[in-house]
Amino acid sequence: MLWCIISIVLIVLYSLLLLLYKYWYATLNSTQPASLFQPSTKFTILIPARNEEQNINACLKSIQELNYPKELLEVIVIDDFSDDATAAVVQRFTSVKLLQLKQIVTEKINSYKKKAIEVGIQQATGDYIITTDADCTVPANWLRNFAWMIEQQQSEFIAAPVAMNEETSFIKLFQSLDFLSLQGITAASVGAGFHSMCNGANLCYSKKAFHAVDGFKDVDHIASGDDMLLMYKIQQQFPGKVQYCHSSESIVLTNPVDTVNAFFRQRIRWASKADKYNDKRIFWVLLLVYLFNFYLLTLFVAGFFQPEIWILLVGALLIKTIMELFFLIPVARFFQKELLLLWFPVMQSFHIVYTVVAGWLGKFGTYEWKGREVK
Repeated sequence: MLWCIISIVLIVLYSLLLLLYKYWYATLNSTQPASLFQPSTKFTILIPARNEEQNINACLKSIQELNYPKELLEVIVIDDFSDDATAAVVQRFTSVKLLQLKQIVTEKINSYKKKAIEVGIQQATGDYIITTDADCTVPANWLRNFAWMIEQQQSEFIAAPVAMNEETSFIKLFQSLDFLSLQGITAASVGAGFHSMCNGANLCYSKKAFHAVDGFKDVDHIASGDDMLLMYKIQQQFPGKVQYCHSSESIVLTNPVDTVNAFFRQRIRWASKADKYNDKRIFWVLLLVYLFNFYLLTLFVAGFFQPEIWILLVGALLIKTIMELFFLIPVARFFQKELLLLWFPVMQSFHIVYTVVAGWLGKFGTYEWKGREVK
């Protein structure tokens, strides 16, 4: 009886959360600049890079091809102690400014990426900061869409969509699906003003807002969170000025990691900031998701001692899968990844295990990222 009660409570709460996200996603307004729009916003694009010689050339080439006035665009790459040819590749692009973090940081810190962004902002001449990653490529109208929102809505912070390049290996397909769900939740929650979610691979915020909230002060000791923790600070000081850019012409493409080990390190890094949010709405959402997945895993183990519990597990899994697909179908349509959803039922059991393991290690473990051990 107790198993049934717990199952009903968790399934109802989880389903209500997904229905809310579904509703919010459906009410998103599309970002579509007028055809005669002439932007006047000056941007500085910041790209922190550590050992990215294999990727940064494609990133900078895509920026070169942007449909945006060159006089309103500045690009700064901050080399984060790379020991490969990252700096040499960047120097081939004469219009790109290269900063070396090793010339500024002389002692060990916990968040080199936040420091790299701070250093870049100190040198930035643009009124608005754009951040992306060195392994990303950007679409031609990327900045045009941001400028439209800024000049029409006086936005101070804009979150925007990110998608993974198509891959065929199991771990890369799994990442793409997981990332798709995160992006859907980001769009829905930011559009509704419910909680602060975003991805540092595609962000825009005013330099004024960054300085107004003292940048990363009070969160600079946290290894991750250069995106969401900053977003929350700006959201608190500039209510109503945080928006989501819902346009297929704003999707930044990134690469999935290559191995299961690298995937877990990445997700543990993301999970490590779960209890650092001042935005407690995010904390309670993450807690509900974690408890539901942990409970499903518990049902699986308990079924070996009470086989009838497996019937409860199958029912809970079926409802979970249906509700998640109900939310994800329009998200997949926006990203043109409908065929990816064919893998969704197959990936469910792996997703449950990964959520529980990554969530636990993110809270209580350490991890290595790009050759550095992080606590």
